Amino acid sequence: MAKSGYDVYLDKCLLPVTPEQIQTRINNENVTVTLINEGQVNLLKKAGLTDIEFECMIPQVRYPFAVYKDGFKDSGYYTDYFEQLKTSRKPFQFIVSRFLPDGRSLFGTNIKVSMEDYKITESADNGFDLMVKVKLKQYCDYATKTINIVLTSAKPQAAVQTERPAGNAPSGGSYTVVKGDCLWNIAKSYYGNGSKWQTIYNANRQTIGGNPNLIKPGQVLTIPTA
Repeated sequence: MAKSGYDVYLDKCLLPVTPEQIQTRINNENVTVTLINEGQVNLLKKAGLTDIEFECMIPQVRYPFAVYKDGFKDSGYYTDYFEQLKTSRKPFQFIVSRFLPDGRSLFGTNIKVSMEDYKITESADNGFDLMVKVKLKQYCDYATKTINIVLTSAKPQAAVQTERPAGNAPSGGSYTVVKGDCLWNIAKSYYGNGSKWQTIYNANRQTIGGNPNLIKPGQVLTIPTA
């Protein structure tokens, strides 16, 4: 079996065997309204959350076509990892790194998701190996708002404050990584679009290394012009 043209990560876990198919569904929230005696109109809304589905093989024994970043691990390690992602109630990064046979990188996918569910299938046709069907859903960060009412002798005044996660706000042409950072969020902060994370990765390959998901606190990244 030839080496695949892409690597798939669930957070920091590299799948040992690349899924044969990955289905990505970009949902929309458009609404069709029927007007009295005027036919129908389509009210265009912002895109809904993206759904991702794939089925992957989890080997029980080591095969020459399987890839293990930190040495061989059996299927129990991966099923425990999937369960942790499901029960932690925390989002994580879904990353697909695509590359040509000569090693040159193509476009990548780096999206924050939640583990919606996964299904494990054991079959005599697969021996002791497992087939796991995974369903992910895009996760978008959100912030609550606090309204402070200030009473004066004249009339009440309201001030709206948006609570945002703490962190070192990026400025200039470089950025210092803090705990919990990922390239998706850094790109979203600079460019307004997290899918441009690879622009930052390509400019900092020597600093980050071969895995764009493993940036470390304290690393100083060059932020190129978009």
